[in-house]
Amino acid sequence: MHAPTPPAGEPRAVNLKDPAFYLNRELSALEFNVRVLAQARDASVPLLERLRFLCISVRNLDEFFEVRVASLKRWIAYGEGRPGADGLPLGEVLGLVREKATQLVKSQYATWNEALRPEMARQGIVFSDGAQWSRAQRSWASEHFSREILPVLSPLGLDSAHPFPRILNKSLNLAVALKGKDAFGREGNIAVVRAPRSLPRVIRMPEAVTDAPFHFVFLSSLLEHFMDMMSPGLRVRGTCQFRVTRDSELEIEEDEGKNLARVLSEELRERGYAEAVRLELGEQSTPEIRQMLLVNFGLKDTDAYVCDGPVNLHRVSAVYDMVDRPDLKYAQFTPTIPAPLLSGAGIFDALDQGDVILHHPFESFAPVIELVRQAAVDPDVLAIRQILYRVGQDSQVVGYLIDAARSGKEVTVVIELRARFDEETNIG
Repeated sequence: MHAPTPPAGEPRAVNLKDPAFYLNRELSALEFNVRVLAQARDASVPLLERLRFLCISVRNLDEFFEVRVASLKRWIAYGEGRPGADGLPLGEVLGLVREKATQLVKSQYATWNEALRPEMARQGIVFSDGAQWSRAQRSWASEHFSREILPVLSPLGLDSAHPFPRILNKSLNLAVALKGKDAFGREGNIAVVRAPRSLPRVIRMPEAVTDAPFHFVFLSSLLEHFMDMMSPGLRVRGTCQFRVTRDSELEIEEDEGKNLARVLSEELRERGYAEAVRLELGEQSTPEIRQMLLVNFGLKDTDAYVCDGPVNLHRVSAVYDMVDRPDLKYAQFTPTIPAPLLSGAGIFDALDQGDVILHHPFESFAPVIELVRQAAVDPDVLAIRQILYRVGQDSQVVGYLIDAARSGKEVTVVIELRARFDEETNIG
């Protein structure tokens, strides 16, 4: 039997639960990131802006694993495998995520190795590793490593007395395969070197040892090249960069009897060491090291992604501010200020004459900050009500609100403590 055909002119009934009407949100997020990466491959975009687009795509993928993939894995572990509105079971979604994320990672490194790095070299912005250094560059690198890097490193040999260390979320690390005996007669096996976050990930070589106006080297390259200096008496059989991504989605059970800020603070302390969801490995990884890392992080082989370059590729974004080449960047944009606010009168006097609409980012945010500043010192202002979603480490708005409260005004602020990845700043 067939459903009766509705009379002419009458709309046909639509089944809004039909999966054909819906896109899977995880796969859609990955497709969006593909479009971000496409900007990095677009030759009409200024070169250093293309570099930024590449780094944005890398950071987006980090957050995707920290939040979306972590949630998928958690739901599957809890036995929640039912499909969503798109009709895809969660296990199938996770498999498709693996397939598309693998392709995205390959495209990111192909963009770096085949497009951006050669083009930057033609513009005098060079990235090199040990195999490409001249004698003078090798000498400088050795001295820099000995003086600035080696003193803050603490290699840890793995054995029964020294278990696998805690590895911080998205930190740079190296696994080192060793052979021989150290100064205490202990047989070398595998060691782990954690790069302190105080060390810059991209280092500029001095002009005295290079012909390029801007010559950079990754910290990971220095660590790999001079690893033998950290292991006297032992022979380095191989090194492998690695980086683990952890579940960063905070699970907070709201309880009227609990202080949300205190609960969040406790959760944040452990966020950096939460459940692992992804392992990034350098190309040099051996099956032995790969398996050792997967076991220690509680991951499967499908959670590992091999990187054709530095695992901390997102850190190359620092180069944008280190290279003074306006011709390789977008023209500087200065947002405007509406004419009513340029008269020199106070903000409140201007608003007495009529409403002012600000269009961000085309118009400056400065009038909003000035409004809060003037309200904090205006004797006619008795109370300030404010909603803050994200605040910076050194927020002018927060400073003015504090000034207002100290001057006796009634100040009430609603703050979103759970603004993702800004929780700690907002609590502060």
